[in-house]
Amino acid sequence: MSLVPSPLFTLAVNPLDASSLLSSFGALGIAVVLFAETGLLIGFFLPGDSLLFTAGLLCRPGAHSGPHLDLAQVLVAALAGALAGAQCGYALGRRGGRTLLARSRNKRLLEGAGRAEELLGRYGHARAIVLARFVPVVRTVLNPLAGALAVPRRVFVTWQVAGGVVWTAGLVLAGYALGAVVPDVERYLLPVVGVVVLVSLVPLGVEVVRARGRVGRGR
Repeated sequence: MSLVPSPLFTLAVNPLDASSLLSSFGALGIAVVLFAETGLLIGFFLPGDSLLFTAGLLCRPGAHSGPHLDLAQVLVAALAGALAGAQCGYALGRRGGRTLLARSRNKRLLEGAGRAEELLGRYGHARAIVLARFVPVVRTVLNPLAGALAVPRRVFVTWQVAGGVVWTAGLVLAGYALGAVVPDVERYLLPVVGVVVLVSLVPLGVEVVRARGRVGRGR
């Protein structure tokens, strides 16, 4: 399976629909979308979680709908896009991330920035960088915010790589495994993806509960 889009791809691409993106651009589209979502503030609306999970489903042998993707290529493309995007976001933040956020009037983006800053303050740099990968919008704004707040580069690189590997490989392999076990699972793609997004928030929920427990014991 080539990384290059099929010559049959259509210009009528819905950037919010994982299946549409994969049908039009294949594995290359995964790298581009994850780069934009994790590295550019304008990519906060892109469907990273559902894209990775759907790509995993379409890698399994015998997929009946959508393009068939190669698992190794999908994993490489996902990792490349997510890791390069995070580094780009961090670099942008070092040069003026606060200014960019201050100029934004998008309520959802600003709320995400608030949650990202809260994560950094509450859990420390390492945990926050890893946990942010699993929270839509927050994973977009935390990288430039980390740059703007002068998080040490070595710390940021180490933990963004760790979080990026777990997030991308975890969702792709989860989709692949479910597709191998449940026949025709793509018929139920929307509810399945919804469940996946909720499950991806579990690490954050666990940390919130732990933090409250520590606060409670400290009183």
